[in-house]
Amino acid sequence: MNKIENLRQWLHEHGLSAYIFPSTDPHSGEYIPDHWKTREWISGFNGSAGTAVVTLNRAALWTDSRYWLAAEEQLAGTPFEVIRCRRNVATAEELIEWIQKEDAKGEGLTIGIDGWCVTESYAECLQDAAVKVGMSLRTDIEPASALWTDRPALPDSPIEIQPLEYAGETAQSKLKRIREAVYAEGANATIITQLDEIAWTLNLRGADVHCTPVFVAYLALLPDETILFTNPNKITPEVAKYLSEIHVQTLPYQAISQKLGESHALRGLRFLTDPETTNNVIFGMLCLADTMDNRPSFPDDFYANAASIAIANSAPVTSPIIEHASLIAPMKAIKNEAEIAGYRSAMRKDGVALVKFLRWLLPAVEAGGQTEISIDQKLTGLRAEQPLYRDISFDTIAGYGAHGAIVHYEATPETDIPLEPHGLLLLDSGAQYQDGTTDITRTIALGPLTEEERTDYTLVLKGHIRLAMAKFPAGSSGTQLDVLARYAMWQQGLNFLHGTGHGVGSYLSVHEGPHQIRMNYMPAPLVAGMTLTNEPGIYKAGKHGCRTENTQLITHYCDGEFGEFLQFEPLTLCPIDTEPIRRELMTADEIEWLNNYHQHVYEELSPLLDDEDREWLSEATRPIEK
Repeated sequence: MNKIENLRQWLHEHGLSAYIFPSTDPHSGEYIPDHWKTREWISGFNGSAGTAVVTLNRAALWTDSRYWLAAEEQLAGTPFEVIRCRRNVATAEELIEWIQKEDAKGEGLTIGIDGWCVTESYAECLQDAAVKVGMSLRTDIEPASALWTDRPALPDSPIEIQPLEYAGETAQSKLKRIREAVYAEGANATIITQLDEIAWTLNLRGADVHCTPVFVAYLALLPDETILFTNPNKITPEVAKYLSEIHVQTLPYQAISQKLGESHALRGLRFLTDPETTNNVIFGMLCLADTMDNRPSFPDDFYANAASIAIANSAPVTSPIIEHASLIAPMKAIKNEAEIAGYRSAMRKDGVALVKFLRWLLPAVEAGGQTEISIDQKLTGLRAEQPLYRDISFDTIAGYGAHGAIVHYEATPETDIPLEPHGLLLLDSGAQYQDGTTDITRTIALGPLTEEERTDYTLVLKGHIRLAMAKFPAGSSGTQLDVLARYAMWQQGLNFLHGTGHGVGSYLSVHEGPHQIRMNYMPAPLVAGMTLTNEPGIYKAGKHGCRTENTQLITHYCDGEFGEFLQFEPLTLCPIDTEPIRRELMTADEIEWLNNYHQHVYEELSPLLDDEDREWLSEATRPIEK
């Protein structure tokens, strides 16, 4: 493989013994632009998660259970061995231990990784693990710029304004809230690096990233100025006028290095930053901020009240950095009235498309000729007919039969199989509408089922309903509720290993935090106004998979002597297949919830459908007996 040979020559020339290629970019995004897909470039493996390492003599790729089979197939006949790991990201210790085998003489090795494309926290873990065994780590050097001859350019799609009718809050208001939160932590500046946070803050959207309407940029919030670093070609006259009106300056994307490299520009600044999301290079630049002044400088209007003065006067200057989890994530997670209205509108549009699809599906499968990819294309086409449709929100998971047991399966031309009129189809999909983002999973009986399939389907549905029915104290974490979705299947010795629920952005990333529902402890509190999925599942390798998912809104339930209680309201509008249900396993209140949900779905969607679709929906939402 010429790429590997060229890389090893480059390693030798630069005094390196190994190079690590992560699956990340400078912005810690879930999806990354092609420009930064260096792991795929060097290895040929195109899964969304994995870490490649190349030494002078060996090469390996670490990936999790979603991609074990795909990685083995894609890397067969290449220098890469596939190492199966249990996490999305290989630990620093795993990588260093493997690389250490190159150090037969015990002389120590120098390892490289691109500091722009690794978070500060992960770089620190690598550094610590390397030092323990006598190695060193360099983050200031990368080979792709020299060796990747046909490397894609940075994306340059135009930026668009997200209208206030969908955003619900002006950018000026958001910037003020963020600054106040930064000041309250004793800092006076921050660099926003995550693309969805930049888009949300400025009420702007883009098309630089697959499935997520964001644009490549950094945003600096300094005491007296706000600077957006992005490609000038992306800024249309309309956006330029808008940014000027909200007092946001613009500089080229690459200019952030020069700006943060100017010591006079950083004088008196104390940055609040999250090492879990800020890349190693940016973090290092912030650490060089000049702290010769006695304390951080704040804008004049910050001293308008005594509380602000107290914060400023009590802020010790021991470091130019205050490490803190994102202050924007919890703000963004709580949706305002306009965003909630947008979700409801988007869910109705999505529901119409899904009804049309489901009415078409069974006859089409019985007629023959349908595959996992073809039904994905059909559903995407029906969504694209809806007003304000912009894109899918993630790559569709259409897993028939045994493929449904692969949690994050994505059909390819090599794996695509025909659908037959029996067994289960697991269909996890979503869309980006300008007024909201959708995420839904339905497991559909395509014909006769086994008792095992019916039992597993029912256990999953019971878990979904139990969580959907929950009433809980405000401030509870998702971990405290997770057992509700798993209890019924646990009684049968069954479980699932993915999270039960994640936040959903407002025409932004389909996966957002900080709140989640999962077994391992997630401390972020659940707050009214948050959106959250509910998606338990059961997966049996070689047989089938079942998952039922709605996107939900957390709303107020009641107040009492024990404080405020919250509840979930389903936002997703789509029938849940009742054919596979084993009714004897369902309790009366679970059936009541399902009937009430179906009545709600019919009431919301039926006025938007033609006669044939409405008739199908009426049958699909017909109440079942308790």
